[in-house]
Amino acid sequence: MYESLLLTDFYELTMAQGFYLGQKNPQVVFDMFFRRSPFGSGYAVFAGLEDLLARLGTLRFNPEDLAYLDSRGIFQREFLDYLSTYHFSGDLYSFDEGSLVFPGEPLIRVHSSLIEAQILESLLLNIINFQTLIATKAARLYTVCNGGRIMEFGLRRAQGIDGALSASRAAYIGGCVSTSNSLAGKNYGIPLSGTMAHSWIMAFDSELEAFRAFAAAYPDNAILLIDTYDTLGSGIQNAITVGLEQRAAGKKIGVRLDSGDLQYLSARVREKLDRAGLSDAVICVSNDLNEEIVQQLVLSRSPIDFWGIGTQLVTGGSDSSLAGVYKLAARQTDQGMQPTIKVSNNPEKITNPGIKQVYRFYDENRSPQADLICLAGEEVLPGRSYRFNHPMFRFKHFILEGCAALPQLKLRVKRGERIQEPEALPEIRGRALEQLAALDGSHKRLLNPHTYKISLSDTLRDLKNDLLDRQPG
Repeated sequence: MYESLLLTDFYELTMAQGFYLGQKNPQVVFDMFFRRSPFGSGYAVFAGLEDLLARLGTLRFNPEDLAYLDSRGIFQREFLDYLSTYHFSGDLYSFDEGSLVFPGEPLIRVHSSLIEAQILESLLLNIINFQTLIATKAARLYTVCNGGRIMEFGLRRAQGIDGALSASRAAYIGGCVSTSNSLAGKNYGIPLSGTMAHSWIMAFDSELEAFRAFAAAYPDNAILLIDTYDTLGSGIQNAITVGLEQRAAGKKIGVRLDSGDLQYLSARVREKLDRAGLSDAVICVSNDLNEEIVQQLVLSRSPIDFWGIGTQLVTGGSDSSLAGVYKLAARQTDQGMQPTIKVSNNPEKITNPGIKQVYRFYDENRSPQADLICLAGEEVLPGRSYRFNHPMFRFKHFILEGCAALPQLKLRVKRGERIQEPEALPEIRGRALEQLAALDGSHKRLLNPHTYKISLSDTLRDLKNDLLDRQPG
């Protein structure tokens, strides 16, 4: 089964035709990276790689696609014939999915012909930008609730059907324990969770009858929504009545709060449950939560066991997109593969030239200390001292000594074929949580996180400066 390559920006196709008709289709290298971390965060969680790799081998222009393009009156027949044979035949390198990543470093490196690489751009950025954004949001929530149990409830507020599925997958990578999205559970193997809506309560003649019916239907997962009418009145009292009945049958209950002052209500509800002898009853909360609200509830020691988070998680909340870009880093010429650089009046938009590798340096506790962007082929040995050069300011640097270093960009696709088996989602999630635990807490602060150092090797710094010095004017 093939997937349509029409999911690309139109200018990618018009450029591709221009390259083809002009017989300009050299081998090239593109880098995918982002310029700033979302949400003012000190890190991002790299997500979407497996979805990208799964699609990469199936991307084609089918006859209907080609007929549509022909109807536009722009594309010549010989170019459309070329597109009919298109498939990605290049190489792709990347970080491990679930890795913590930082601005300016290449997350993905694509080696292919210019036309192949160009047509791939839009799809690659669409998948990686969105899933990395949502995985990062989930990781921030996971961090502020100290690894608490977060249920992703965002299906009905997500950005379309595919956005909902991608968000569920990415949120699980970032630390959520479950999703309400049944199709995401089926497609990705994510645990499912859910309680009830207010309509369940309102469908019965009384709140108590509704609670009893739900507990009878789901005796092992009776989470009762207590704010339909009066949270601290009938809601909690009826929940306690059913909770005591369930306890007599050897079962437990939980309650869910979906409105009001969650700090005040959770404390009062906990008191009432404990006084009734239901100290094992759990409290779940929802209601448009974000990481700032969650952090405040945690700092106030609110007795909350589960967090149901939807809109602010699956839409990105305060940040609508990851600032990920895809830039040409090298191209084949008569003199061999030559580095390329994009120059800008904004120093942050000046790209790092050449074919690159990223090394992550760790201390003796396996905590990451800094990342060094090198030219591919540079030898980085453990235990040596290395100069870390600022990526924008020529004379700013620091020296790091005695650390172990590991390369981060690994070959995933060779000549169009995957060279590794797909990675299981729990393994990707485990990597993200392990790396979060190892990252120094100063980088995980919500407010003004410490900047993780991303630097250039001496060789890459010299190449970049040389190319900048050669620019006209």
